Amino acid sequence: MRAFSWYYQASLLVIVVWFGGCAASSSAPDYSAALKNPDRPQAEVELDATRKPQEVLAFSAVVGPQGIVYTVNPNSRDEINQRWKSPKYANVKIADGPFDQLALPQDGSLDLVLIHLNYHDVVPETRAPMNKRIYAALKRGGTYAIVDHSAKDGTGNEANKTLHRIDKAQVIKEVSQAGFKLENEGNMLRKPQDTRDFNVNKERNKDDRFVLAFQKP
Repeated sequence: MRAFSWYYQASLLVIVVWFGGCAASSSAPDYSAALKNPDRPQAEVELDATRKPQEVLAFSAVVGPQGIVYTVNPNSRDEINQRWKSPKYANVKIADGPFDQLALPQDGSLDLVLIHLNYHDVVPETRAPMNKRIYAALKRGGTYAIVDHSAKDGTGNEANKTLHRIDKAQVIKEVSQAGFKLENEGNMLRKPQDTRDFNVNKERNKDDRFVLAFQKP
């Protein structure tokens, strides 16, 4: 349980990477005990109804007891880094730094890379080298998962800074250019009624979100 009980707490960071002992299941395992962990900050627990961590965990993967987690952020908040100092998070390694020089192993040893609600924040010119380093970090068959706020179709990067959204097709195009293949798409965070014309930081938890799983061939 300890290996994945931190997951939703870490979702405030930009990139979370797992390797070793990673397992996915098509039978939607029960993560309720982890989500009820009393160590989770209440502010994050209150977001569960919108972010649906149970479904997102089942869609992607879980760290096993021997797994290691890399957390990467170009401007990490001290409150987050202080959290990782607890002995219960001994398998979490901080690898903060610029995304175009992503400080991940480049030996094809990782099972999963996840960017949660922040791909749009990475400036376009930085994404190509970032995606290439993620490609080099993942093993063959490894998963690159991206969750983000949906912009209107065909708008590319136009809403990145103004509405904090990105066109799903833009993400698929950029990640595919790095050599990845779109393997799966989750609908657990979809909100078809979203007009996609408002700032998600001003009107929170009302937006449509896409969940994409790419695979390294």
